[in-house]
Amino acid sequence: MTDLFPPDLPVFTGLGRREPRARQWLDALPALVGKYRDAWSLRLGRPFRGGSVSWVAPAETADGTHAVFKLSWPHPEAAAEAEGLRIWDGHGAIRVLREEPADYALLLERCVPGDELAEAGHLPAEDRLRYGAEVLRDLWGVPVPDGHRLPLLAEVTAGWADLVEERRDRLRPGYDPGLVAHGAALLRELPATAARTAVVHGDFNPGNVLAAERRPWLAIDAKPMAGDPAYDVYPLLEQIDDPYAHPAPAQVVARRFALLAGELGEDAARLRAWAVARRVETALWLADHGDTAGGAAVMGEARLIADLGD
Repeated sequence: MTDLFPPDLPVFTGLGRREPRARQWLDALPALVGKYRDAWSLRLGRPFRGGSVSWVAPAETADGTHAVFKLSWPHPEAAAEAEGLRIWDGHGAIRVLREEPADYALLLERCVPGDELAEAGHLPAEDRLRYGAEVLRDLWGVPVPDGHRLPLLAEVTAGWADLVEERRDRLRPGYDPGLVAHGAALLRELPATAARTAVVHGDFNPGNVLAAERRPWLAIDAKPMAGDPAYDVYPLLEQIDDPYAHPAPAQVVARRFALLAGELGEDAARLRAWAVARRVETALWLADHGDTAGGAAVMGEARLIADLGD
């Protein structure tokens, strides 16, 4: 099984460095993989290199089904993945084939060919945004069931608002104080004013949207929550390519907000407000992790977005 655990795999190089608590889990990972390889009769291929908090590899079951086997480091964002995928039941996202919640172990539908929407550079950015919006419509169109155990977006972002303010006061990074306060306020206020509640993906960037056979594109690697669907949109807009690298970034960003608002039936001003809130939270996270300059650059993006409404 040596080929299954190359030492330069991101889960080893990243997680062990960032999260000292994960060292014990990483040490036990080969045995845990072996446990499910045998219990679920899996033939495993070399692991994918994308995940930094999980070990993920192509798998084949005893009946020849092609799948993906995933073991996540036990942390809150991973706890709801299986429930969200079960709720969606293939509508816009991959399906769960088998799971063991106690070990954060999942056997998942495999996307073939599996190319990322982020890498579909032969398509114009606007087309890729529309494909992403189609997946979001599928995800959001599934009703939130009574009695679900998904995290509530309002509670998660209220906690982030507290962290933004604590980090601002402790670190004093020199960021625009009015914009930081505005971002924290939005994190608390936006969930309460949502027109509807959906199962949001939680990390809807174009690297988490893969080409598939059952549908043209399917979402993977969800961090599902129940709340305002407008929360999901900004990473798609930002990461389909770098809008801030264009000669007129404000115009590019404004067009993309307008395009996605039209595709999704959402208010562009609300999409922008969520983007400001999320950029401010990211900036203070970066500052707290030693990258004050990177946080300042993100605050510049937050200011550009905020000024679009003027």
